[in-house]
Amino acid sequence: MKKVLMVCLGNICRSPLAQGILESKVNPGEVEVDSAGTGAYHVGELPDPRSIEVAHKYGIDLTNQRARQFKVSDYDDFDLIYVMDESNRNNVLQLARNESDRNKVHRILDEIDPNANLEVPDPYFGGDSGFEHVYQLLNDACDRITRRL
Repeated sequence: MKKVLMVCLGNICRSPLAQGILESKVNPGEVEVDSAGTGAYHVGELPDPRSIEVAHKYGIDLTNQRARQFKVSDYDDFDLIYVMDESNRNNVLQLARNESDRNKVHRILDEIDPNANLEVPDPYFGGDSGFEHVYQLLNDACDRITRRL
């Protein structure tokens, strides 16, 4: 079983969407997906209502997810860790204990364009259209991750 972790800042917008999208594309008996945030701002909360809404539009239910904070033991529990932006990447890598841990961490949009260092924009302070844009970016990246798995 492959285990994949999606990471953003608060674990209520981007990473829950990435988790839900990837879960909808893989065999749950072969791939386990989870998400976490680098900050503890929303621990225990549901994803942002706008993430829930955009996911629902595409037949994905995020209401079983609760925000949690990334922890060092996630390096032991997951094979691949996808971060949404450079800040998330830096925060996750600060907790890495060794090269093996560091090698698990990837920018999710590197799946689309490995040389561009693209970031998934944080839609939290934007309007609803930002959530749709993030969904489309993550959907494309998750299509590629699925083929890779």
